[in-house]
Formats: sequence, C-alpha cells, structure tokens
Amino acid sequence: MEKKEWILPYLKENAKLFSLVILLGLLTAFSAAFLMFTSGFLISKAATRPENLLLIYVPIVAVRTFGILRAVSRYSEKLLGHHIILKVLSHMRSRLYETIEPRILKEGSSINTGDLLGVMAEDIEYLQDVYVKTIFPSVTGIFLYAVAIALLGAFSWVFAGLMAIYGAILVFLFPLVSLLVTRKNVAKLKSCRSSQYSTLTDGVVGIGDWVFSGHQKTFIENVEKEDAEIYKEERRLSTFVSYRNFAAQCIVAIIVLSMLVWTGNQSMNGQISHTLIAAFVLILFPLTEAFLPLSDAVSEIPGYEDSINRLKGLSFEQPYGEKDDEKNVWKNTHLRFDKVSYQTKEGQWILKDINLEIPQGTKLAILGPSGSGKTTLLKLMKGIYSPSEGSVSINGVETSMSKGDKQLLSVLNQQPYLFDTSVLNNIRLGKPSASDEEVYEVAKSVQLHDFIVALPEGYQTSMKEAGMRFSGGERQRIALARILIQETAVVLLDEPTVGLDPRTEQALLSTIFQVLEKKTVVWVTHHLVGMKRMDHIAFMEDGEIVMEGKHDELLMSSDRYRRLYELDAPFQLKNSHVTEKMIG
Repeated sequence: MEKKEWILPYLKENAKLFSLVILLGLLTAFSAAFLMFTSGFLISKAATRPENLLLIYVPIVAVRTFGILRAVSRYSEKLLGHHIILKVLSHMRSRLYETIEPRILKEGSSINTGDLLGVMAEDIEYLQDVYVKTIFPSVTGIFLYAVAIALLGAFSWVFAGLMAIYGAILVFLFPLVSLLVTRKNVAKLKSCRSSQYSTLTDGVVGIGDWVFSGHQKTFIENVEKEDAEIYKEERRLSTFVSYRNFAAQCIVAIIVLSMLVWTGNQSMNGQISHTLIAAFVLILFPLTEAFLPLSDAVSEIPGYEDSINRLKGLSFEQPYGEKDDEKNVWKNTHLRFDKVSYQTKEGQWILKDINLEIPQGTKLAILGPSGSGKTTLLKLMKGIYSPSEGSVSINGVETSMSKGDKQLLSVLNQQPYLFDTSVLNNIRLGKPSASDEEVYEVAKSVQLHDFIVALPEGYQTSMKEAGMRFSGGERQRIALARILIQETAVVLLDEPTVGLDPRTEQALLSTIFQVLEKKTVVWVTHHLVGMKRMDHIAFMEDGEIVMEGKHDELLMSSDRYRRLYELDAPFQLKNSHVTEKMIG
C-alpha cells in the first residue's frame, strides 16, 4: 500500500460494509422505480374499469410493497452509511493527530494554529463526502444505467440504443464537463476558505497585538477581501451549476417525450398493452433522479484532491493499517544515544555529549536535580525533540523519523490523566480493541482486580473527573494497567511515585518492577529508593552524565552517591523535593 493514502485504505478495510451500503442504495432505487412502474400500470388499468377486482388488487399490493420497501431500504442505507462514515472519520482524526503530534510538540514547529484548524475543520470533514456524495451515488447510478438499458433492449435494441445515448449525456458527458469546468473553481474555493481559517484564527489568537498596534482596520479589510473572493468563486460556480442543471432537465424532458412517443407507437402496433404506457413513462423519473446527482458527485473530486494533498504534505508517516505486522519488529529493542547534544532556539545547551546504550530488558535509572536535562532526555527518546548533535536511535532508526515509537514507548508519569468514565474504559484506553477478559488480566497483574470487583458497580464504576474517586496509588496502578495492555516494549517512568506515602510507594514500585520484568524500563527520579533493582544508573548534572554504573559499584566508587543513598533510602522520605535539594 502506498504511503500517505487517505481513501483507499478505508475502502479496503470496510469493503464488505461499503458493498452492503451500495446494495441497499440499489435496492432503494429499484424499489422507487418499480413503485412508479406499478403505480402507472395501476392507474391505467383502473381507468379501464376491469370487471374482475383481482386485476387491480395485485398492482395495489405491489404498490404498497414497493413503497414500504423503498422507505425501509433508504433508512437502512442511511443508517449503515453514516455508521461507516463516522467510523472512518474517527480513524482519520486519530491518524491526523498521530501524524501532526510530533511536529507540534517539537520546538519551532512549522504548523501554525490557523493551518491546523483549516485541516481539521475543512479537509477531514470534507473527505467524508467522498463516500456519501461521490462513491455511493456514482456506483449506484452507473449500475442502474446499465440495467435499465439492458431491460429496455428486451423490447427494442434500436430504441434502447437511442436511450443509451441520452442517458450517457447525463451519466458520463455532463459529469466530465463538470469536472473540467469546476476543477479550478473548487480548488481555488477551498484554498480561499482555508486561508480565511488561518487569517481569522491568527487574528483571534493575536487579538491583543493588532488591537494595540492599531491595525484593526487592516485586519478587517483583509477578512472582507477574502470574503469577497470566496463569494465571487461561489457565484461563478453557482452560475455554471444552474446552466448545467437546466440542460440536464432538458435532456430528461427529451427522454420522457421519446419514451412517450415510442410506447404510443408500440401500443398502436400491438407490441405492448396500452396500460403500460404510463408505467414506462413514470419509471423514468426515479431513474433520472439517480443520474442527475452524478455531475455534482464528480465535481467534488478536485476538492478531495486538494484536501488529500494538504494532508499528505503534513509529514512523513507509516502506511495506514501497518500496525500489528510491524509491532513484532519492536519486541527486541535497542535504544542508543550517540554523542547527543541538544540546544534550544535561544542557544542554551540543555544536553551535552550524552552516550547511552539501552538493550532490551535493561532497567535504567536517570538521577539528577531539576534542570539537569532528564525531561529533555525522555523527549528525545519519544521523538518529540530531535538532537542538535548526534543521534537517538531505536534499532538503528532515529526516533524523530520513526512512527514505530507509538507502539514501542509508553509513559507512566507523576499524574496520569484518568477520564470521567468507567474503570474498564480507562484501562481499555491503552488498547481500544481489547476484550473485557484482557482488561481483567492486566488488572490482576497490577493487583487491582479484587479491589475493582468489590466496588459498587465493579469495572463499570465511574472514576469521576481526573480519577478523583481513587487514591494516588490506585490511580497509578490503573495507569500502569493501561500501559500493560498496550504491550509496548519500553516503559518510561517519569517520577510515578511522587506524592505517595512510603508504604504505598514501596508497594507500587514492587508491582511496577514485577509486571515490567521483561520490558525495558527508563526511570527518571530524584528518589534513590529502589536503585538496587536497576541494571544501570546515570546521574545527570548541567546536561551531562557526571557518574554512571551499577548501584553497588557507585556505592563503592562515589562518596557523593553513597551519602545521597544513606540520606534517602533508610528514611523513605515522603517528599521527593527534599531529596532533590540534597542531590542539587
């Protein structure tokens, strides 16, 4: 599959459901056509005053049947169609977020707020029309055209050929002309609207600047100028559509008159019953109603292309759907910092010449006072920042270029956000496709299952806003369960025990290292409790690693580390900021 595709992947993923929607659309069109056909026959037959009531009773039942079938199939088509579109739209929004998140978080991001809102409000929403306004009507219309000509050919291939030419004008010629004429207009119109989003957003965000600088008039003039340009393009497009629709209605009138003349001649020659004249004429109206929207459907294609091009231009990303197959690649991970330095836009060096090797399963502790560069180190691992010098790589791939980190890295921080929904949903947030049994298993792993089951509503118990219903240790365990269900190979611990009492802290650390035994763990902390569990310890100061090694080695070789450990570990300090002061 090509990278950066925004249409084809969703068609393939939902092929069966899309096919069902199209079948329901065809059923709706056929029901409408045969409703008109039987209605025309019923009216004509009733006008002959038949002696036997059964001669019109069957058409009456058919009219009611097709009328009900049309309503039911149309409702089913709309219901299923909107279900699929909302599903696709949800995936598109999630994918857009994953695409732009790394660029927004980076310093000096090239995406401004106006452009971002333009893409989210204009392009993503616009792409849902690909299916509703273009794909579904086009497939239905072309299929009906072919079937109608084939059925008419059973009566007369000569007349069927003539009607095929008329129908081709509506089904193929007018849509082609519409595409050629509107390609430039639609693209320009979308560009103007996107520009207006950017202008208005920048104006609202920077309202203080242009008010105090006295540029209100300039701002309003720019907005009015863009409004005028949009109105001009809309008028031009509207004028063309009006002339095109008038011409299409003229073609429909010619088709109806041709059918009326042909059926009249056929009836006079005894080829068909005179009661079928109205039936043949009336069936044209639902058929042509299916043909007329095709011009509008094809006219939208330039707009889709413009939206897709903007989405493709956001950033490099993995092909959609390439998740589970790629996941196994990251099971055996090797993180490496090779002479990494990081400098801010202001020229301040946060990290200097950092070298680290972190093989799969390593337990690494990063110690150091605030401002020593620990948080920047984590952001480099996650690919949020790119190093100013050197490289940060995962299995040889730089983290800033890899999208695999979404499946590789998970983070347990000081205050994990928990939503005002059930415990089950909060854990399942890590893996939306997870079954209830999978959630129960990870809850057991973090020693929460019995506690949750004992709650008034069990796993359906609401956590309230930010999880305030639960204690700090319970919230961290729920967040840990969310991480476990993600099945990532690397877990970053960003001070997860801050604010917990010593007993809760010890219990949580014991659980963390038990359930993360086979995973790579990078633990950023001020607290030296638990250092015995670590394979490697790196102590940072002023953006540099000033000492590193195993816990026992540092106790023997570093007086500073030994003093810090003796001060910290035996007393189980409740407040990590006290330890931070000692470290500093």
